[in-house]
Amino acid sequence: MASIRPFKIDVPDASLAKLKQKLELTRFPEGEVEDAGWDYGAPLQVIKDLTKYWVEEYDWRAVEKKLNAIPQFKIEIKVEGFDLIDIHFVHQKSDVKGAIPLLFLHGWPGSFLEVTRLLPLLRGENGKQAFHVVAPSLPNYGFSGRVTKKGFGLRQYAEMGNKLMLALGYNQYGTAIVTQGGDWGALIVRVIGTLYPQHNKASHINMGLAKEPKWDSENPKPEYTKRELRIMKEAEIWQENGNGYFAIQSTKPATLAFSLADSPTGLLAWIYEKLVAWTDEYPWTPDEILTWISIYYHSTAGPGASIYTYYEVHHDPKFNLLSVREYVDVPLGFADFPKEVAMAVPESWRKTLGPIVEDVKFERGGHFAAWERPEDIAGCLVRIFGKGGGAEGVVKL
Repeated sequence: MASIRPFKIDVPDASLAKLKQKLELTRFPEGEVEDAGWDYGAPLQVIKDLTKYWVEEYDWRAVEKKLNAIPQFKIEIKVEGFDLIDIHFVHQKSDVKGAIPLLFLHGWPGSFLEVTRLLPLLRGENGKQAFHVVAPSLPNYGFSGRVTKKGFGLRQYAEMGNKLMLALGYNQYGTAIVTQGGDWGALIVRVIGTLYPQHNKASHINMGLAKEPKWDSENPKPEYTKRELRIMKEAEIWQENGNGYFAIQSTKPATLAFSLADSPTGLLAWIYEKLVAWTDEYPWTPDEILTWISIYYHSTAGPGASIYTYYEVHHDPKFNLLSVREYVDVPLGFADFPKEVAMAVPESWRKTLGPIVEDVKFERGGHFAAWERPEDIAGCLVRIFGKGGGAEGVVKL
């Protein structure tokens, strides 16, 4: 069995000095369209202000110290057909008897950072259901290693996650997927449920792709609610006006990677626009934004590596955006947030995904639910896996 090594984030001083130099030498666009707002993408002045803050006020070392207070580790994992990959992960063990192993997966443009707001809520205080939380950086993200061979898609991410849990001694576990973008955590959990149902005993997602059921006399088409109609309409608008990133990243990621790797300001603009567009008027602070971006900029595989996921999934004939809509016979909890841009699936469609044990609609929240609404996500997990919940007892401890 591969050895598990404690890990601390320690970005070299030389890297921070080079970053500052690059930021100071940024060549900004000469101007922009009047009254553009966010219609054309990230506004010039907003990015100028954040770049200035990054140079003059943002303290990465303070952030690093805070993150290093969280238990982090590394382990080498062999995925079939690929070389050993160094996997970075958070592992918060609970002292509470009956704690459930929980695998938390992120997507793009997220990271392990998102789990940090859930950790204090999942310890099992005040008699609540407790969890052993495992949150890896996906390969090509954060402080995990880079994949250098073609074809590392959803199946390979699923194999990595399952093998990580087994290496930690968790033969049975639940998966809690808090996803980003069109995005990978929720889709990976679908594949984990398909390939490893003997280990993955229940799942919870806050984004899902589903297909419309076949309506007939025994299963008549329901009348959609006002909320569902609104969300479906907003999803159509997003497909037309907000989905360009997906087309680029799923076809020519290498071309875009040059810009993301070379320009920290370009990386900031590319990701921050998504943070604004995909949240429910969340009040991002400069420090939050720059920490989010810094995880990508200082990542082991480099700022442009993560976007290759889109290409691999788009070109995989078996595990892709269609296959994850198939029925998976694993208990499934669903959290429905109104500003989830990729969640344009009515409740009646979600029943095609698997045996639904809970489907909760929230009044606020968007794509980055673990960061925006950590109490809501944690509440779902505690309720579903706890006493009287729909997935109570599925994990045999």
